[in-house]
Amino acid sequence: QVHLVESGGGSVQAGGSLRLSCAASGLTYSMYCMAWFRQGPGKEREGVATIDPDGDTNYADSVKGRFTISRDNAKTTLYLQMNSLKTEDTAMYYCAAWLSDVLPCDVHCSGGACLAWPRGQGTQVTVSS
Repeated sequence: QVHLVESGGGSVQAGGSLRLSCAASGLTYSMYCMAWFRQGPGKEREGVATIDPDGDTNYADSVKGRFTISRDNAKTTLYLQMNSLKTEDTAMYYCAAWLSDVLPCDVHCSGGACLAWPRGQGTQVTVSS
């Protein structure tokens, strides 16, 4: 059974940085597209960033140049380095995983199809002005 556990969230002032982690187990990690999603108060879920098994990345326009997604296949861990945080980045952040040869590995989530795949419980990020 796939198990994803996020950590690293917290409260930070605008302009600050946070690094999120997602520990994965129960899957052949190197075969999976790994992704970060977020859902802010009163907002729809948004794909933030994805990384495929080869390390190719895809980002939402709203975070390009500020966030960096990375993965450590040996540690089966996903990361999201978030710099220059803005108040609009406040959200619950989730990691998700799906087989990269089943669905495209990008933030569009195949119109929502990726949400049928495993995701974690989330970690809260709050950015204050």
